[in-house]
Amino acid sequence: MSGAPIRIAMWSGPRNISTAMMRSFEARGDAAVTDEPFYAAYLERTGIDHPMRDEVIGSQPRDWREVAATLVGAVPGAKPIWYQKHMTLHLLQEFDRGWMAKVRNAFLIREPSAVLASYVLKREAATLADIGFVQQRTLFEAEADRLGEAPPVADAADILADPARTLTRLCEALGIPFTPAMLHWPAGRRATDGVWAPAWYGAVENSTGFEAPKSTTAIELPPHLKKIADQAQPHYEALARHRLRPQ
Repeated sequence: MSGAPIRIAMWSGPRNISTAMMRSFEARGDAAVTDEPFYAAYLERTGIDHPMRDEVIGSQPRDWREVAATLVGAVPGAKPIWYQKHMTLHLLQEFDRGWMAKVRNAFLIREPSAVLASYVLKREAATLADIGFVQQRTLFEAEADRLGEAPPVADAADILADPARTLTRLCEALGIPFTPAMLHWPAGRRATDGVWAPAWYGAVENSTGFEAPKSTTAIELPPHLKKIADQAQPHYEALARHRLRPQ
């Protein structure tokens, strides 16, 4: 690849196989990766309690302006591709979004009941805002308006069921070549992982590729989580209508 570097901002909520996707892009060899760069700014501004909160705040810039400037600046290692893993909930309303026009924005979605079943294993308190579906739809619709068409959407279920074909379609939509190197990676922690990895990344640290999907029909949530899943469902479905299906 030649020319200007391609910056990819992938927007998801938590527990959406987002870290596995970061592993996948890093395994290409031609891509730098960045892990949730607005996390510290989000935690400091909201005061919300998360696992390893103090460590997260101490590990990253806390000024969103500094973060945004970095994301459209020099690419780490001068790589031709820069994959930026973002949580939709971290980009608070008061954080300016003008920088997003300088990157290629894509959206990673997952069925709400599966997200919640996984999320509460790591953090028992959960609200609709914590899982990012409303924020994701807002970002998606704003980007679709800017582009005049839907930006790329990948569903975690499709990636897990057929990673080669789904990632091929995603790469095509992003204007980069697919490589089979994206399907496998060494187990273990990475220097590129956020400092919060010990609290959240146990499963992906043991992984060496995308695992086969688990059925969501057997997921039974308690009533308070079922209510949140029902609230999130319309937002998930709004993006799922545009998802890149394996071919």
